[in-house]
Parts: sequence; structure tokens; C-alpha cells
Amino acid sequence: MLLIQNGLLHTMEDELPQRADLLAGEGKILRIARRIEPSGDMELLDAGGMEVYPGFLDAHSHLGVAQERSSGPQDESNEATNPVTPCLRAIDALNPMDSAFHNALAAGITGVLTGPGSANPIGGQFAFVKTAGRRVEDMVVLAPAALKIAFGENPMNSYGMNGNMPATRMAIASLIREELWNARAYLEGGGTGNFCKEPYRPLFEGRIPLKAHVHRADDILTAIRIAREFGLGLTLDHCTEGHLIAEEIAESGFPAIVGPSLASRTKQEVAYSDFKTAGVLRRAGVRVAITTDHPVSRIQYLPLCAALAAKEGLGREAALRAITVEAARICRVEERLGSLRVGKDADLCVVEGDPLEISGAVRYTLIGGRVVWRKE
Repeated sequence: MLLIQNGLLHTMEDELPQRADLLAGEGKILRIARRIEPSGDMELLDAGGMEVYPGFLDAHSHLGVAQERSSGPQDESNEATNPVTPCLRAIDALNPMDSAFHNALAAGITGVLTGPGSANPIGGQFAFVKTAGRRVEDMVVLAPAALKIAFGENPMNSYGMNGNMPATRMAIASLIREELWNARAYLEGGGTGNFCKEPYRPLFEGRIPLKAHVHRADDILTAIRIAREFGLGLTLDHCTEGHLIAEEIAESGFPAIVGPSLASRTKQEVAYSDFKTAGVLRRAGVRVAITTDHPVSRIQYLPLCAALAAKEGLGREAALRAITVEAARICRVEERLGSLRVGKDADLCVVEGDPLEISGAVRYTLIGGRVVWRKE
């Protein structure tokens, strides 16, 4: 067991930060109290003068799939040979040896939703994984966690420029609708044994959402329209022009995963990218998380992206929630992650200073109650 003493705990539950001890064992948070008397079977970690947060979470990335510093092809995130690939699984491309996992741990990031890129209208299955481990099976929290769909420039450029479908936004929507229509018919007919239709079963059973790559306002609304047509869950990933249609998004009830606002405006559809988007959406009543979209922005800049969103109207507390408990809720892993509560996974970070300030420094990162990174 590990006893963290004297830290200022930010549980991200309803209570205010408090000076308290936290006891972890068997991978879980066992107890939180003002004072826990140590015993001989406890390892001690003195967090005096420091602050303790749940491990930070990135709700949309390609960590370990689009690899950094790889000796082979660096980006395996897009199977750009077929526009409809629902049976692809992030876990089969994820490389735990990617050096970006170390960067994540050094920034207090303990979990990410990672998966295929946005070349395909239907790209495959995302997985929620922890950021420490050597074997994918040991890192997985939820797989599949979402089914990726993509609208806009990326699918059109990947296929239309080569004379293939989709070359237009109409074709993207048509391909997605046709596939969902066929999948629904397959499932309603009691279908079995079709490998490329089975990935839709957890989607239509409501266990996972569609994960929509959308930047432009019209693409956001098309994704909402299609999800409603089929009665499916949906997350609006990037949601770059979301601040222009905040009320409409709020009315849909679907959450937004905003970013990467730190990246350059290299495409027409991200011309209105701005850190104010998260705050505008939240004030309209939209549940919001923040993403780096690693490697578009590097994973270790997640707290910085939250800080810049806080500065541009999201506010400090909401920004912290956007990379902890709100991210966990959007990713449907809130029963295990996102806040410090007895029974949840003992995934947390101990910070010297404010993690939303440049001078804030993560001193320890813990996953499953075990120190996986420490600042020497």
C-alpha cells in the first residue's frame, strides 16, 4: 500500500480542495481522510507543500498509433486504401514503446482515448488506455470505446483527389449513412458471423458512441443529424466552429471534445480555431473536454491547452474538469477514472505549484497506486 501524506487534494468531486492523506492499494483508492496513521506495510510519499490531482485525461488522441521517433512508417493511423473500415482496432496499432508515452507521464497524463485518424469516413475502433505499460492488454481500460467517423477535408483529400469516392461532403454523409443502414438491418435481422458488421453491435446497443471528426459548423450539424437518424450516441471531436452554433449543439445534448487549438490553421476548415470555443460551448450548456489531438499538438501540452482555454473564457475550475472528470464522463470511463474517490483507480499526479501555470511541475505520476514517473 502507498500512503500519500499532507497533499492538497483536488478530488474533482463536489468538495473544495482540502489538505488530506490518500491511501492506495491493489490499484484502487482505499481511503481519503484528514489524517491516516501510517503502518508498517505502507510506503510513504510526502506531498507536503504540493497538490494532488486525478491523473489528467486526453479524450481524443492518436498516441501510440501515430508514433513519434519510429524507425519505420511513423503514422499508421490511416488505412487510406478503403473509405469504410469499421473493423480496424486501435489496440492492433498501438505501440507502448512510443516515446510520447513518457512525455504524457511527465505531464501527469494517465489516460487517453486513442485510435485511427480521419482519412476515412468510417475509420475504426478507438480504445481508452492508460499511459504506462509494455503490453497493450495491461493498459486497456475500455476497448472498443468509440467508433470513429470523419467529415470534411480529410476524407475528401484522401480519396477525392485520386478520383475515388468520397470527393464531396455529400458522398461522405452517404457512405456513413449507407453503412449504418446496412449495419442496423444486419443487427435487427439477427445477423451473426459478419466480421465487418459486428463492430456496430456495441454502437447500436448504446455501449459506445460515434466519434465524429468535425471542424466546420455544417459538418458538426451533419454529424448530429446522422446520429439522430439512427438513434446513436455521438461525441463532436475538434468542434472547431462550435462557438458559432453553440446553442444548436447544446440542444442536441451531445458533448464536445475541443481542440487542437494550439495547432496552426493549416486547413480552410480550421480558419476559426480559437481557445475561446470551449468556454462558449460550456456557457451554452455543452459538456466539454479538451484535446491535444496528439501528435497534431504534443500530448504533454494538454495542461497548457487547458490553461489557455481557461484564460479565454472557460475558467480555471472548468478547464481542470475538462481534462479530468468531464473527459472521463465523455469517454464513459468515469466509474474508474477522472476524480479522486474511494473505489476508483489510484491514478493521480502530485504537482508542485499550479498545473495550469508554466511554472507548475509534476513531481510524481501514479497509475494503479504505483509511481510510474518521478521528477528527479
